[in-house]
Amino acid sequence: MSPSILLLFLFLFITPSFSAFVAPITKHHVQNTPFYTLKLQLKTPLQPTFLLLHIGATYTAVNCRHNYTSTTSRPVPCNSSLCHSLQSNQLISKKCDITTNAAFGGNCVILPHKSFALVDSLALPATDGRNPGKLTTFPEFVFTCSDESSRLLNGRAKKVVAGLAGLGVSNYSLPAQVSTNSSVFSLCISGSPSAPGVAFFGLDKPYYFFPGLDVSNHLSYTPLFSYHPGIFTNRKTETKQLKDGYYIKVKSIIINGKPININQRLTMISTTNPYTVLERSIFRAVIVEFKKESRTMKLKSIKPVKPFKLCYEADEVLETHLGPTVPQIKLVMQNDVVWRVFGKNSMVRIVDEGLDAWCLAVVDGGVGSVPAMVIGGHQLEDNLLQFDYGKKRLGFSSTLLQYKTVCANFNFSTNNAIKVF
Repeated sequence: MSPSILLLFLFLFITPSFSAFVAPITKHHVQNTPFYTLKLQLKTPLQPTFLLLHIGATYTAVNCRHNYTSTTSRPVPCNSSLCHSLQSNQLISKKCDITTNAAFGGNCVILPHKSFALVDSLALPATDGRNPGKLTTFPEFVFTCSDESSRLLNGRAKKVVAGLAGLGVSNYSLPAQVSTNSSVFSLCISGSPSAPGVAFFGLDKPYYFFPGLDVSNHLSYTPLFSYHPGIFTNRKTETKQLKDGYYIKVKSIIINGKPININQRLTMISTTNPYTVLERSIFRAVIVEFKKESRTMKLKSIKPVKPFKLCYEADEVLETHLGPTVPQIKLVMQNDVVWRVFGKNSMVRIVDEGLDAWCLAVVDGGVGSVPAMVIGGHQLEDNLLQFDYGKKRLGFSSTLLQYKTVCANFNFSTNNAIKVF
């Protein structure tokens, strides 16, 4: 065999191939409140587009009513099999009746915001868990035409965000449409607006971060739950907003070794809530215990800054690579594994005119709020989370700072040798 033929053989058959994909996650702020976007390539010709990251949304949505131009975009007909399949994902079905056809021109209507479905091109780079490779285009990607992202951001950031990346439990979520292994996706949200984190789709391992750490070897696992009728005791809460979320069960919160028993409360993970939200009885217990333990560390609270309840003068708080030195929080899961929360994720720094404070980054969800706990984006930063719906488990690393790395340390330099099969 000639050397040239041998090289061709090696390239075709030995070069690793992957059906996994990767995208950068960017942190933004609106009036000092963080939110996160996924950067994708959309339309024809392809254009870089930022979509609000929403792991509880059924569909990926684009604001197609305003300056949306693509040569491959087309609506989904109301009476098509695709439309019937899309509507089967809804709690309430919407048939193709005369009123619907007249109001939406015969296009497929998606509730609850009366958006319509369309098909267009989306592209992502393949990955081997070390680098991105060449772009792969999905020419039949199903979106909804909706301004849901604008509603969630209260009409702000319209110049940055063009829609919503839906990663919920759905046959038409982004992970389900781009990967053969659609039951697995992972998120690593960067705490820095200037350096992106990373999302992996269809890859259960490896996840390499500088300086060569494979984070998949440092994951703990707990059962992952999805919505079903009756999952919440208060049926009034069984809304579309909760249907496609991801849930875990937390049985206690430990603050500096002092446990607060919360009886395996169902806990939702959210990338659209900026901070963790606690039902009022849990919130008050956490505030009382955290304040008590802070006093043992010689920390004196100051007047709180809304929406927070407990703040400290920044100059009085020591800092390490794990963040401000405050009482450590541990979330004990249903199966007794522990999610460790250090100061970098439990506290948020508030700097304003005449003010520099660290505040406990949890907010009061009100009496009887459902779910009882919502773990928000700030607490997820620089933690790698693996959502494996096939195995019904959540993998989590706790903070990557303990391993001397961060979510911004994924290498986004392109490796064109990575192939897609």
